[in-house]
Amino acid sequence: MTTPRDLMIIAMEVAPRPPVEPGDLSLALAGAELIDLLAAEAIRLDGDHIVPAHRSAIADRLLDEAASSLVREAPYESVRDWLWRRGRGLSSAYLAAMEADGQLTRQRRRGTLFRTSQMVLADSPDRRLATVRWTSGEPILATLAAAVGIGDKRTADSASVADDAVATVLAAANDALMELEAVRQRRAIEKAAFDNIWRGE
Repeated sequence: MTTPRDLMIIAMEVAPRPPVEPGDLSLALAGAELIDLLAAEAIRLDGDHIVPAHRSAIADRLLDEAASSLVREAPYESVRDWLWRRGRGLSSAYLAAMEADGQLTRQRRRGTLFRTSQMVLADSPDRRLATVRWTSGEPILATLAAAVGIGDKRTADSASVADDAVATVLAAANDALMELEAVRQRRAIEKAAFDNIWRGE
């Protein structure tokens, strides 16, 4: 299992109300990928820039795809830029991959006019391992989850993370999520103002 897949499982397992926004989850997943790439020594950080190491295959398909998409020439890519580029639509990619791997199944809803289905977690060893990681309070998963509104609010500073590079990624992911929320709020205000003009208020 990988940190992104664990995060996807927890996002579905704990299921806050309202559910996690796909855009928020995608940014957090991109951050989780960087953390796993750091652990695999596929990258290192030079300040806040991602420096790829020697390219070797990674067992997880999406994580290997992430490694292959790294910018491999100086001045390299900042963590912030990576989060926004790699994070685009990433939650959908993980859902599709996990369904293909049998970690998710489609559950049909009954009693509705149209037959619809929703994705639910399969009972799998990966699900159980992710749950153990979550309930143990493992700081990286807990911090990423909290950043998207799952569990107790934490920050990169409050997490018990000894690795400076991991802390840098967690802080950048938190900043990107706050930036995305600010954009949503600004658009909501602009839409409300536009609606008021049409209503003559």
